Formats: sequence, structure tokens, C-alpha cells
Amino acid sequence: MEYGALTLIPIVFIIVTAILTRKSFESLMAGSVIACMIMHGTGFFLPWVDMLLETLSDPENQWVILVCGLFGSLIAMLRESRGTSGFIRIGEKLCRSERSALLGTFILGAVIFVDDYLNMLTVGTCMRPICDRRKVPREALAYLLDSTGTPICVLLPFSTWTAFYISLFMKEEAVQAMHFSSGLAMYIQTIPYIFYAIITVIMVFLFAMGWMPRIGPMKKAYERVKKTGRTYSEESEKYNLEAEDTDTNGNIADFLLPIFVLIVVTILADDILAAVIVTLALCLVMYIPRKKMTFTQWSGLLITGFCEMMPTLAILAGAFTVARCCNAMHLPEYVISTVQPFVTPQTYPMIIFLVVSALTFATSSTWGISTIVIPIIIPLAAAVNADMILTMAAILSGSTFGSHACFYSDATVLASAASRVENMEHAFTQIPYAAIGAVITCVCLLIAAG
Repeated sequence: MEYGALTLIPIVFIIVTAILTRKSFESLMAGSVIACMIMHGTGFFLPWVDMLLETLSDPENQWVILVCGLFGSLIAMLRESRGTSGFIRIGEKLCRSERSALLGTFILGAVIFVDDYLNMLTVGTCMRPICDRRKVPREALAYLLDSTGTPICVLLPFSTWTAFYISLFMKEEAVQAMHFSSGLAMYIQTIPYIFYAIITVIMVFLFAMGWMPRIGPMKKAYERVKKTGRTYSEESEKYNLEAEDTDTNGNIADFLLPIFVLIVVTILADDILAAVIVTLALCLVMYIPRKKMTFTQWSGLLITGFCEMMPTLAILAGAFTVARCCNAMHLPEYVISTVQPFVTPQTYPMIIFLVVSALTFATSSTWGISTIVIPIIIPLAAAVNADMILTMAAILSGSTFGSHACFYSDATVLASAASRVENMEHAFTQIPYAAIGAVITCVCLLIAAG
């Protein structure tokens, strides 16, 4: 069944409700109910329950939930072992000001480029205490984490994002007809044109250096710190009930070795879930014999840390449910068919950027949307004689912007969780910078296509 413009109603409701109430999870669940009401009328309840069950039984969604939850367990163990205290001791010597703390966050974000989840959660754990001591607003830390997570993963041809998009693009006949020597060679050609990611990384570097002005809600966050000394707001108090460790006498090896193993196993196994499980096992054999903790404490932290991530997991579950509803209502196909009559070879890349951005923002399903739209967008690009490299780069830019700007995307939610800040506060402070990057991207795509 075709739902036409009705497919937009749940998304508009979610966005408006979230802005008015500043509640992500509640808005998402209400939006999914409205979607099921549109599809099933008065008999919506049981189909909605089935949608929830299908969402939670999806292996990909289970993978994300396990990764995030077990990462919470790992963070709790690093904290209990006092390994983070050792890192703070070294970090404080190197980061003696707000600028150096932000720059250190940027550099770490650039170095840990293998996976965006790994990037944000690891860097957040490392730098949050240091940024607090240098009176950096948590909102600024979250912005840096979000802006050096996905954008850098997209720009470097050795990440999980690269592997995913190479596999999608190389399935298309129009791309195969270009006779690239390899998928990697194809991807490397798109990198100079992934304008949104490039612009975002430049902007966040300027922000870290203090050369990018603090605007909108971000300016208010800095004013709060200046007036009260609080790096997070009252709304974020519930995520910070446990005070950060102020003792810096821990052994930095208890932090660095697990993080090193986490990164190496992620690279070798190409699976961050396997990596975090191996790292949790390493904590067991590292900490218990040295009496850093007992087995009972280790197993308790496994559960406690997982539970600390429950607000994040709830938002992700809501986002997954909305994405499933949108796909069931054929939202991607409706949006693409609506804009198709207005495209020309010169405007096609920019329009594709906007379409992919909007769909990714609406559904929070970065890779899911790409899987659906690429088999439509690439043949259409060949049919209208649009630049194929620029079109693929526009898809990558749109996916990055949609993930970056959406207040309930996994990237935004994880950056908030790693910074221990209210999700909507992070979204509001980040949106002005993301919007600037999107506008510049549209101009660059028009110029490049002209």
C-alpha cells in the first residue's frame, strides 16, 4: 500500500515533540505508534507490539545494543581499576588549558579512526575528566566526539564505514562500468568530494583552537561554565550522580593496555563486539590476580556498567523502531520519487545530498537508508548523466550529515553518553555547526557539478 505524504507525519511529529519536550525516547515511541496507526488504523496496537519485537529480534540491532551495553561495562571496570586515574595524571600534564584539552580530544579522535563507536566511547572515557578540570562544557566535548567520530571514519579508507560503502557501491552496474582497479581505488577517488565530512573536520579543529565562535546554545553552555563553574547543566545531573575520580595515583597501564587490545582486536577481527568481549576478559586476568578487584566485583561491574547505558539503549531501541516503521511505509522510495522530476546533471549531487541527509535524519538509520537508496540513486545518476564520483560522494556526505545532525542517531546518542550530557542538549548545541557545514556542502556540490 502506498501512503504518500502520510509517511512524513510520524517524522514531523517526532521532531516537533522532541524539540518541545526535550524527550527523545518518548517522542520516538509515540512516533512509532502514530506510524502504526496510519498503517493499521484502529487495529494498530498488536502490529505495533509485533514491530517492537521484530526490532529487538533483529541481529543488527542486537549487535548495537550489546556493543553499547558492554562498553558501559568496560568503562566501569577501567574506572574501578583506577586505570583512568593514571591516564588523567598524564593528560593533565599535557592539557593545561581549555584549548589544549579540546585539541587533545580532536587528536585522539583523529587517531582512533577504525570505528565511530570505538572512537566516541573511547575518547569520551579518556578526555571527559580532563575536560572537566579545564572547565570545558560537556556540550563542547560531545560536539568534538560526534564531529571526529563518523566524519573522520568516512574520510579515511581503512574504517568500517569504508568497507561498508565499498561493498554497496561496487554492486552497482554503473559503478562497475567505470572499471576501477579495486573498490578501494574507487573510494579514494570520492574522498576529495566528501565535502560535509571535510568541512566538519576543519570546523571542529577551528573550534578546538578557539577560532570558531561559540554560537547559539553552545555560547550559553560556555556562559554557564563561566558563571557557575559547572561543566554540565542541571538536566544532565542524572547522568553524573557518581563523581569523577579525583585521585590520579592509578596505573596508566591498567587503562592503556585494555584500550590498546580493544583497538587491535577491532582491526583484526573487524568486529568491535568481539573486541569489547576480549577486552572484558583481559580485565578479568589483569585486575583480579593483582587484587584490583575481586571476581564478584568484576561480575558486578559487568552488570552495573551495562545498566548505566540503559538510557542510551532505550533511545537507540526507539530509533530502530521508527526506522522499521518508516521502511514499512516506504518513506525512502516516496521521497526519491517526489524529487526525481526536478533533477538535472548539475543539481543531482546536491539534491541527492539533501535527500540522503533528510532520510538519514528522519530514520536515524545511516547504513540502513544507504542500503535502500543506493540501488535507486546510482542507476538514476547514470540515466540523467550526473557525475558518478560526485554522486557517490554526495551520498557519503548526506549519510554523515544525517547521522551528525539527527538527535536520535546512534552517533549523537553515543556522543552524549560518552560525555554524560543530556542527549537533546548535545543535539541543540551541535545543530548550528552542522547546519553551517551542510550549507557550505550544498554550495561546493553545485560548484563541483557545474
